[in-house]
Amino acid sequence: MAAQWAVLWAGRATARRRNLARFSPVHTERTVPLIIVGAALVADGRVLACERAEPSEVAGKWEFPGGKVEAGENELDALMRECEEELGIKIAVGDRIGADVPMAHGWATLRVWLATIVSGEPRPLEHASLRWLATDELDSVPWLPADAPIVAALAQVLPTL
Repeated sequence: MAAQWAVLWAGRATARRRNLARFSPVHTERTVPLIIVGAALVADGRVLACERAEPSEVAGKWEFPGGKVEAGENELDALMRECEEELGIKIAVGDRIGADVPMAHGWATLRVWLATIVSGEPRPLEHASLRWLATDELDSVPWLPADAPIVAALAQVLPTL
């Protein structure tokens, strides 16, 4: 009886696999780039840099706080949400800094804004550490490649902010 059950079960499993083959594959490629937003938080002539804790391939590299724009969310709302989640602060968003930075072989775009802290004290809730950097300290940390063009643009205007 057990052997008959095993044969019957194996036959059903094979039939299920054949039926699954009739379904169309799920289309998972993006048709528009994912937007990643970042905040160049400025206070007293310095900008806040955040050290990545994970994933391991970028741990120890530095970035501006921010993250992905969720479906149905505008970029500035996403930036404010990300700063609250990552740093526990509320921010005021200013002008864009730098140009769009293509990432992930063109499937994502980084956009960074100047911002100031409205309330709260930044805490590394999702980062290994935080540092306030003056213009002459911008090169003292290893930035993620996508942030490098923004750092260059920031170096030109940070002394005037």
